[in-house]
Amino acid sequence: MTADRDAPEDIVWQGNYVVAKKRGRWEYVSRPRNMRAAAILAVEDDHVLLVEQYRVPLGRVCLELPAGLIGDDPGCEDETAQAAAVRELEEETGYTAARMEDLGEFHSSPGMLSESFNLLRAHGLTRIGEGGGTDSEDIAVHRVPLDEIGQFVARRRALGHAIDVKIALLLAAGFIGED
Repeated sequence: MTADRDAPEDIVWQGNYVVAKKRGRWEYVSRPRNMRAAAILAVEDDHVLLVEQYRVPLGRVCLELPAGLIGDDPGCEDETAQAAAVRELEEETGYTAARMEDLGEFHSSPGMLSESFNLLRAHGLTRIGEGGGTDSEDIAVHRVPLDEIGQFVARRRALGHAIDVKIALLLAAGFIGED
């Protein structure tokens, strides 16, 4: 393990949003420029906002929490997780939040990805538009009652949709506290 930890890091390939790296025996992927993501837990009035969109790496539609990259636009490299979360929530769902609470940094697949995401809880939701993402996205928005989340996920899975791991937060009893 020490040999891998102390080995030099080599970049095998780099694109605009992904960097393939090797260190010792390990091969993994990261984001360039220390880019990370913001994932939004938008729960209010016993409902949660979810999105689904086609994901090329999976080859199918994926059910997810609203999310997006922080500071990925030119000139916005210093964007905060909260600002990115508000922007992404509005773009993807058509809702805005009066306040974003940062619940911390998480890693979704640490054996393969160095990418992290900040999980943010949206408070004071107001619908301001239709959502659906930017011109390059085709996002469907769902406002799902929390007491039906298990059945909703099961129906999406039965349709052949992928389920993002962060959806497990909604399935874990007691994870979402009262406001």
